[in-house]
Parts: sequence; C-alpha cells; structure tokens
Amino acid sequence: MSRKPRVVVGLSGGVDSAVTAHLLKAQGFDVVGIFMKNWEDDDDSEYCSSNEDFIDAASVADVIGIEIEHVNFAAEYKDRVFAEFLREYQAGRTPNPDVLCNAEIKFKAFLDHAMRLGAGKIATGHYARVREHQGKFQLLKGLDETKDQSYFLHRLNQAQLSKTLFPVGELRKSEVRRIAEEIGLPNAKKKDSTGICFIGERPFRDFLNRYISKEPGPIKDERGRVIGQHQGLSFYTLGQRQGLGIGGVKEKGAQRGGGEHEPWFVARKDMEKNTLWVVQGHDHPWLLSKSLEADDASWVAGEAPAPGAYAAKTRYRQADARCTLASSASAAFELDFSEPQWAVTPGQSAVLYDGEVCLGGGVIAAAR
Repeated sequence: MSRKPRVVVGLSGGVDSAVTAHLLKAQGFDVVGIFMKNWEDDDDSEYCSSNEDFIDAASVADVIGIEIEHVNFAAEYKDRVFAEFLREYQAGRTPNPDVLCNAEIKFKAFLDHAMRLGAGKIATGHYARVREHQGKFQLLKGLDETKDQSYFLHRLNQAQLSKTLFPVGELRKSEVRRIAEEIGLPNAKKKDSTGICFIGERPFRDFLNRYISKEPGPIKDERGRVIGQHQGLSFYTLGQRQGLGIGGVKEKGAQRGGGEHEPWFVARKDMEKNTLWVVQGHDHPWLLSKSLEADDASWVAGEAPAPGAYAAKTRYRQADARCTLASSASAAFELDFSEPQWAVTPGQSAVLYDGEVCLGGGVIAAAR
C-alpha cells in the first residue's frame, strides 16, 4: 500500500494545531511538526510565551509520535510584518499584523521551508476550509462560526491554498477539545492565545512606546472644544473607549448620538493637526459609515469578483454585513453597505464573502 505524502504541520503549542497533527497522522500521512519562532526581542520577558509554547509543542509531538523541528523566522517576521506594523501605526492607521503574518510567514516562509523538507502539503490549526471547485481553490469559513478564521486568511492565493490543509476547520471547538482529552494531549485544556503574538498580554501602549515616539496633542469634542490631551495619535484607534483620560468630562444636555452621561469614543484622527476627535454615544453619526474604499487588494481566485451583492466584515468577530461591491479592480475596491457600519478603521481589513466562500479583501483606506 502506497504511503500518503508528507504533511508538515505548524505546531504552535496550542490545542488546535495539536489535534490537526493527530488527525493527519490517523489518516496515514507522514506528519512532521514545525514550531515557528517569530519573535525574539523579549525572550526573557514575562509577556513572551515562546519558550513555554515550544515545550508544549514538543510534548504534543512526543504523545502523537512525530518529529518536531524548531525553526526561527524572527528575521523574516521583523522585516515583513513588524516593520509594516510600525509604519502603519506611525501613519495613524490601525493595522492587523495577524493577516500579514499569515500571508508572509505562515504561508510563505513556513511553506517554503516545508517544501524543502519534501512536504506535499502543509497544515495549520486554523478554523477554515479549502475546497477545489471548477479548477480553482476556494477558501471557506470554518464550520464553527464562532471560531471561523477565514478573515485572517483572506490574502492566501491559489498556489498557497493548493498546498494547505485545515483539518479542524471541519470541526467545532468543543469537538477539538474532546479529541485532545481523549488521546491524552498535555495541552487539552490550554487556554487559547489572544492578541498579537509579539505583544502578548502586556499593555499595548507600553509596548508601542518602545518603538514610536510620543507626540501629545489636544483631544477635542465635535464642537471643537479642547477637553483633554492625548499621548500621541498612534496610540489610539477609532471606536476606542478605554484609556482616553476624559471620563470625568460631561456635556451639558444631550448631544447628537448620546446624552450627558454617555461614554466617549475616538471618532477621528487628524494627523496634520495632531488632534484626536472624540464623541459621546456609541451610535454617534461620526462613528457610522455607509461605504468604504480599500486598497492593496488580494483576491483568492487571482482576480476581482464581479460587482454585485455580497457580505463583508470590516473587523474580526463581526457579523457579516450585507453590501454591494460597487467597483473593483485588481488592487482596489469600494463597498456600499445596506446598514451603517460602526467604527470602520483605516488599516484594518475589509474582507468580502459570497455565502461561506471568502473571496479576499483589502486594507481599508477611507470610510464615509
């Protein structure tokens, strides 16, 4: 009986990638695990869990009975992901490094490395699916809609998807945990990691302070009155409510979008005048947008979809919003929404869907 091809699995130390490796080995694949080290500036820090994660990944490999290799992609990560992350923040936008990490590291540097090891495919613990349809590879949402990660994978192309397996995308998270316990994986109950890998659980502003200089300036309300001072526009994002330092300031009488005791939200950033604009009330008109423009587009099929009715997400964990793709090109597109969208943020990704199929997306440049 011919042996199935080699699959190299990205073992992160988490339960999803561990179960991925187990499922593939059970299906008869020649499975090899790789632990990717993408950040090394804080190896001795309480916030960097890389060493602990590798120990967990190695323990998993031991239980499953596969080899594991430790590969350092820190230089590539710093050059391709972190440098862009800082550039975007300095420009006043709010980037999504997880999207870039998938496109540049996990499905490029890692994929290239796996191919050098003789792999036929790579696999990760992402909650998404791949389907071949009419000669093209489609990226589909994970079956567990509460865990679906297709948003972060929307920049993958045909060549990458043709080499990729997402076994846990066919399962619910509860089933993944059950399998992990059943086969005695040491990380069966390990908490899911959250946040950006190089920041960990540390305060975000403390981290950015090390790389971006502070330029304090005025915080103004919609009437143009100065009601506080910001610490530097790079440290704030649209829709932000916490950490504004103006909680005690109250309006006399109700305003558009909120009353005198409504919380404040970041609504606009004027980089030219170094001014942070805030409004009261979650549904203030300044926080709502009916359309957006996106650039740096990436389409899974290799070409832009036809204009028409679709659904989109402008942030992860958002319900699909009905929209119309008004115009599209290989590098840019416009979306018009049926209902106003809240805090559409330049730098974040606008990702387009046709039902369960993720079509791709781009980086939000402007919202109206």
